[in-house]
Amino acid sequence: MQRDQQAGSAKRTSFYQEITDKIVAELEQGRVPWVQPWGAVKTALGLPQNAATGRAYTGINILILWDAAVAKGFAANQWLTYRQAFGLGGHVRAGERGTTVFYADRFVPQAERERAAEAGEEPEAIPFLKRFTVFNVAQCDGLPDQIAGSPPTRAEHDVVPDAETLITSTGADFRIGGGEAVYVPSGDFIRVPPQAAFFQPIDYYRTCFHELGHWTGHKSRLGRDQSGGFGSALYAREELVAEMASAFVCAALGIVPTVRHADYLGSWLQALREDNRAIFRAASAASKAADYLLACRPTGGAA
Repeated sequence: MQRDQQAGSAKRTSFYQEITDKIVAELEQGRVPWVQPWGAVKTALGLPQNAATGRAYTGINILILWDAAVAKGFAANQWLTYRQAFGLGGHVRAGERGTTVFYADRFVPQAERERAAEAGEEPEAIPFLKRFTVFNVAQCDGLPDQIAGSPPTRAEHDVVPDAETLITSTGADFRIGGGEAVYVPSGDFIRVPPQAAFFQPIDYYRTCFHELGHWTGHKSRLGRDQSGGFGSALYAREELVAEMASAFVCAALGIVPTVRHADYLGSWLQALREDNRAIFRAASAASKAADYLLACRPTGGAA
């Protein structure tokens, strides 16, 4: 059993390192994985979804699938396994190469259950990381029309009311004023400059969602560690979470994500180089933050 655990650990490490190396390489070249060149490609804006179940992919899989869709020029952000395509009456075209995504969880082996029961202890769960292959709907033939099509692009004037509604629905304490956007954990409030102070009006909403990303981390909500001082590694990691959370929320609403704090690029690179699981943890936390915010929308809100 110990040998199997060691082999599994080595395999997980290679998965983590593989993805981390790719993201580090992109950051070193000035490309931010959670901010794709949406205006230069035909890929539809939005969070990637499983076309069979309708469920959105989360965490690191968002970055992986966004990257694949943009790199390969897919119009849709909908994905299927080989079996799911077949189950829907279609099939993956011969010669198509899939994209690897990951599923992380924990399980308790039977031997560990028995050991813990004999010792009167709680069994120890073992983390596992499984990877599987998905294909974009554009790589398939024979799928139902409602699945094979790509959603229409939303105009900015249609997006803004939804952004306003979401901000209001969170119930966050927003204070307008000052020359800098900030979330203050000790007072649990957000302060942002007036919308007129932004070069582009839509940047106001991008900034609000970045600060709301921080807001979700309060101890009364998702409870992230926000004790890091400016310039610390902990502070930079929290900024990374807020950056990605904002990107995920913006994409879900139809707002093109942008980098709000590119000055932390060096700190992010350092964190990823030192820990090959850092981007996985940050993407997971960002997904939870985005889900928390999007769940605040009134029933019937735009997707």
